[in-house]
Formats: sequence, structure tokens, C-alpha cells
Amino acid sequence: MAMTFLSRRPDSGLGNIGSSPGDPSRNVDWVLLVTQGLLTVIGCFVVYSASWTTIPGDPYSFVTRQVVFAIAGGVVMVTIMSIDYEWFKERAAFLYGTTIMLLVLLLLMGVAQNLDRITFDLGPINFQPAEMAKFTTLIALSVFLAEGRSDEVSYPRFLVGLILVGAPAALIIAQPDLGSASVIVTIAMGVLLVAGAKPRYIGAITMLAVSTVAATFVSGFVNNYQKERLRVFVGQEANEDSVYQVRNAIRAVGTGGVWGVGWLDGPLTNGRYVPVMWADFPFAAVGEQFGLVGCSLLLGLFVVALMRIWRIATLSRDLLGTYLCAGVFTMLLWQVFQNVGMTLGIMPVTGLPLPFISYGGSSLLTYFAMFGLVQSVHMRRMR
Repeated sequence: MAMTFLSRRPDSGLGNIGSSPGDPSRNVDWVLLVTQGLLTVIGCFVVYSASWTTIPGDPYSFVTRQVVFAIAGGVVMVTIMSIDYEWFKERAAFLYGTTIMLLVLLLLMGVAQNLDRITFDLGPINFQPAEMAKFTTLIALSVFLAEGRSDEVSYPRFLVGLILVGAPAALIIAQPDLGSASVIVTIAMGVLLVAGAKPRYIGAITMLAVSTVAATFVSGFVNNYQKERLRVFVGQEANEDSVYQVRNAIRAVGTGGVWGVGWLDGPLTNGRYVPVMWADFPFAAVGEQFGLVGCSLLLGLFVVALMRIWRIATLSRDLLGTYLCAGVFTMLLWQVFQNVGMTLGIMPVTGLPLPFISYGGSSLLTYFAMFGLVQSVHMRRMR
């Protein structure tokens, strides 16, 4: 059942032309796969251009790790593509429970050390459980809602779904990591909306999320750094340093004009005027070096990816596949909007990465895994 894609018998003729039209290996969405590949390659070039002047004598430090993460992500994606997505149905509770335990352990470690912790330090890599939570919460919520087999989400089922989403979201907020928590909530809203939740239910989860975030700020639970980011967004910054990053990111985009100043020729990008540009503000590097044309092409690739994911959701053989695709769709849409929006100054800075473009191993692996799920749905739509 699970490993047909990797372990199928050799076909007669060229490639797998002799196999059944329902064979998963004949139903890969190549448009989505190529689009994802282009985004990943572009991301590696952007990471290099934004970080090559950072470490004297080692211009390839960040991009080398990004390439390694991309290769590892490819292995993860192919593995998930090889598995029928229903395989995750029986293991949803275990995956979800493991995630909750890791988030609790991370929170306890932070309390014990009196530090804000969002990652486990595993030597050469940092593991971020919040990224894993996006994947496992999507699976758990989709499996739960698909078992209902109805056109509308009842209020009791909505409450249970809210608990499934609320537990990891609350633990992530407590780290504190408001950006990742917003992604968890966005995934839930997308899945619930497609599952038939009433608009007032969606409104309720939105108000709950906003109230929770507001309460963390009022209670002083959120650290001063994140408070300062919000003050910058509402125009109440305390000093010049607090707006330095955002202001220069906007300047970088404007400096590029229509065609850009050329790869590796951006004065703001090369001069490190936007701190952590390779992770938080890669869109500014694209804007300065490749201008409006480059930004439009990049956003166009994201639009193609979103269209293909939506198409796969409509072609799915069952509700579980549709819900999984809906969650990936809303996650991708929200993170692109949030990251580009904070670069342009129309959204608060949250640290959410630009999918496939920003530097970061946990985020890249998560998106490869998510796209592997979508491909698994598409490959088995005829079975």
C-alpha cells in the first residue's frame, strides 16, 4: 500500500508507460514539483546574496547549510509522496501527542533556565517543534473532521477541533512565538472553512486568537522585543534602532526600481543594513537586486503553487485529502502574505519565513513535507 512509488516493479516499454493510469508514479503533479524546485533554487541564490558578506572569509556558510537542508527536504518529500496519505490517519494521534510533549518539554526547559526557548539545540542543527506542530496539527485536525463525513461541522465537533488546534497554539505562544502560532490558527481556519464550519464559528476562533494575543501583551507575558515590533507597526516606536530593520527593508525594495541593480550589487543588501535579511527579509533582497520584475516573477511562482494545490484539493478522492490540501493552501498563502507584508511595512514583523526562500532548516523541511502530502493526495486521486 504505502511504498508503491518507490518499490514498483520495472515496467515494459519506456519509463512506466506500461503501468496502469492509476499507478501513483504516473500521477505526480510535475507543474507543482517544478514550481517548488524553482522556488528552492531561487531561495538558495537569495540566501547567498543576502549573507555572503556576513562572515568574513566564509561567504558560503549560510547557503551551504540551506542546500543541505533542501536535499534533506527532498528526501523527506519523496518519502511522504511514496506513502498513501491515509497511512497518517492511523498515526495521527501518536504524531500529535509527540508534538505536544515536545512543546511542553521545550517550555519547561525555558522556565527552568529562565530563557525564551523556541528550539532544541542539537549541536549542528536547531530543531523547532513549532514547525513540526504545523504538520502534525494539520493531520490531526483533517483526520478528525474527515471522520464526520458531513457537509457541515457541528458545534460539538467544532469545539473538539478548537481544542486540537488550541493546545499546540497556546504552547507556541508561551515560548513566545506568535508568528508560528498564527500559522497554526490559519491552517485551522482554512480546514474548518472547507469542512463546512459556519461563519460564526470561524469568527469565534478569530476573536479567540486575537484575544489570546492581546492578553499575552497586556499581562507582560510577551518579551520586550516582540512588544517593540508591535509598537513599530502602530507607529509608536521608542527609538531609531527599533525601526532600522523595517525602514531599510522598504528602502531596499524601492532601490531596485523596475529591473533591479543586479545580483550581488545591492548596496543595502551587501552592506548588511537589514539585519538577518537572509531569514526575515529575503523579499527585500529580491526587490533590490531584481526590482519589480523579479518580485513579480517570484510572487507569480507562489500563485502557480497555490493554484495547483487548490486544483489537487478539488480532485482528491476523499475528504481527508481535500482537508490536507486546504490546510497547506492557507498556510502557504498566509506566510507569503505576512512575510511580504512585513517587508513592505503593511504587516507587523513576526519573523515568519518566506516559504522556500528564507534561510532555515526546520521551515524548509516542513514545507517539503507539506508539499509531499499534497503530492500524495494527487498521486492517489484515481484509486
